[in-house]
Amino acid sequence: MQVEGDKQYRPRKAHIDDAGWDVRTAEDVHLAPGERALVTTGIKLGIPTGYCALVLPRSGTAHKLGVTLNNSPGLIDAGYQGTVYLNLINHGDKAIVLHKGDRVAQLLIQPVTLTRMMPVDTLTGTTQRGTGGHGSSGVN
Repeated sequence: MQVEGDKQYRPRKAHIDDAGWDVRTAEDVHLAPGERALVTTGIKLGIPTGYCALVLPRSGTAHKLGVTLNNSPGLIDAGYQGTVYLNLINHGDKAIVLHKGDRVAQLLIQPVTLTRMMPVDTLTGTTQRGTGGHGSSGVN
């Protein structure tokens, strides 16, 4: 996978065996309680066909600050080569300030199965669940 952008904002792993790559903000951000902001990471990714990147919250940031991603997980397709932005939201009860270079999210690179949809009049086969929706499998 390729990454373009200022070296200080490039994703990094804290430990060699970590699954996720830490993502940093490339701008200072002030978030009041309940406020959302689209924040630049200052990077672009070159994701190979057959892969995607999932943008996930960092557990420490969510727990300590109440800041998480409004659209979690965020999905970056292989075809997108623009700047990566984070859709942050402050769920805490205090205003917070994030500074350039703060770790705020993580990227998880995943293989994907490329499929096509086939329109049909009726689905074939039956399943035990059938059309049972929310709560159909019980509450316990």
